[in-house]
Amino acid sequence: MGNRRRVAERRSARKAKPAVVGGMIAVVVGGAGFGAYALSGGGAAAEEGSSSAATADRKPSVPTGPVPAPQVKAIATRFLTSWQTGKVAEAAAATNDTTTAAATLLTGYTKDAHITGVTITPGVATGAKVPFSVKGTVTFRGTSKPLAYESALTVVRRTSDGKPLVDWHASVVHPDLADGDKLLTGESGTPPIKAVDRDGGELTLAKYPSLGTVLDSLREKYGKKAGGKAGIELRVVRGTESKAAKSADKTLLELSKGTPGTVKTTLSPTLQAAAEAQVAKKPKSSVVLMRPSTGEILAVANQSHGFNTAFQGSLAPGSTMKILSSSLLIEKGLASPDKPHPCPKFSTYGGWKFQNDDKFEIKGGTFKASFARSCNTAFISQAKELDNDSLTKQAQQVFGLGMDNWAIGVSTFDGSVPVQSQAQMAASLIGQGGVRMNPLNMASVASTVDTGVFRQPYLVSPEVDGRTLAKASRTMSPSTLSQLRELMQYTASSGTAAEAMAGLGPNYGAKTGSAEVDGQDKPNGWFTAYRGDLAGAGVVVEGGHGGSTAGPIVAALLKAGS
Repeated sequence: MGNRRRVAERRSARKAKPAVVGGMIAVVVGGAGFGAYALSGGGAAAEEGSSSAATADRKPSVPTGPVPAPQVKAIATRFLTSWQTGKVAEAAAATNDTTTAAATLLTGYTKDAHITGVTITPGVATGAKVPFSVKGTVTFRGTSKPLAYESALTVVRRTSDGKPLVDWHASVVHPDLADGDKLLTGESGTPPIKAVDRDGGELTLAKYPSLGTVLDSLREKYGKKAGGKAGIELRVVRGTESKAAKSADKTLLELSKGTPGTVKTTLSPTLQAAAEAQVAKKPKSSVVLMRPSTGEILAVANQSHGFNTAFQGSLAPGSTMKILSSSLLIEKGLASPDKPHPCPKFSTYGGWKFQNDDKFEIKGGTFKASFARSCNTAFISQAKELDNDSLTKQAQQVFGLGMDNWAIGVSTFDGSVPVQSQAQMAASLIGQGGVRMNPLNMASVASTVDTGVFRQPYLVSPEVDGRTLAKASRTMSPSTLSQLRELMQYTASSGTAAEAMAGLGPNYGAKTGSAEVDGQDKPNGWFTAYRGDLAGAGVVVEGGHGGSTAGPIVAALLKAGS
């Protein structure tokens, strides 16, 4: 069909312009029976047969706006019918894919995933979005199992000519696919595992719904090492260029069971259950709880189950970063808890004008007061005294962050504190700029303050596979550590963290944070704290101030672990 259209366009250029107008009318009229129009080439015929005396320089109009419901139904029906009947080329042609991705994935649906007898039933469209259900059979080496799932497609206009087409993404074929992934049925390659908590109880999705990504990663890492035997399964295989490339492959259907090997984790069944319950209360929330004296991770939970934000998120940490910045300023003699410290409404550095929340100021205040109230300008005002790499070195050398060398037992993002200059360097001091963290990183920061030593967090003991845990090259001096603890204790008792931490003292410390993000109405809310031999951190994306959003989640786990 594509060749016929290009021929028609070339011919229409030599004719009078109403030929093009006639072609556009053919497309609109054909919308009610879109499949017949598209497959018969009627549009090309209409263009060839039209003529007019319109001026040659007149350009055809391109349809814009929402796709009419009849056309949404028609193009969705065309795509789904072609897919169901194995007409891959026709199905791919009904999408806006400009590569071979659609054809490759749809071909692999039968050839690689071994899915046959497919029945696709469209649901009721909502605007341009059409939900549908898929039923089929997966067969491999004489073993068959039924497959059923729900998906959806969206019909959009092609930019060049306004033609309605299915907006192509791999998730149309299956919601667990990211662009670049594929479906494959065969021997799993990686044997299944039986992951257990620190007490030997099995970790299952039925008990702990947010552990799906963790269990997938544990299987990928330890399936073969744990001594299991592979089974036959349909799974999502992540592509090297996939948006989910860092995530583990995902099992969708098990045709024959393998023999699982056992992998013991450090998770506490009580605290993991508490973490699951806490994040369920707050949309877009994530939390980590660990034991500072050992580095053991006791709980990890995400309200959204598709991505492990707690371990792999890369988010600006806002004012929780002031823990690291304060340790740096104290070491360099630029701040001390009870010494006077400026906290004006505004502070300018590198051409940027920074301000405090609600433009507050503290007149004649101390650094402790600025830390407890989370005064941004108290830190920005000291940027001129620092080198561009000062904060980067502090994060790496004292807190073990940003070197991409953590080995906790599953995939993680280990924080990033890049060397920056001018305004971006100043912004890093208050957890903006290029700084990126996740709850695991910030729980580790609180742990380092609690014990005075960086101990890399871990989910699986290094004794299982001989992993080498990351280390920091130095520790804070006793004086710096004492002053930093004083700042966090005061914040927990009398500052922005006081409400959340009420009743948990006196051996505790905390820091709140909020991070502005472009395109969000509300900032991300952060909270990190320690109490006794427990430390935790959490984030609520688009939650607002950390003290009232992430704070109660972390505080509840600190209390549950006591």
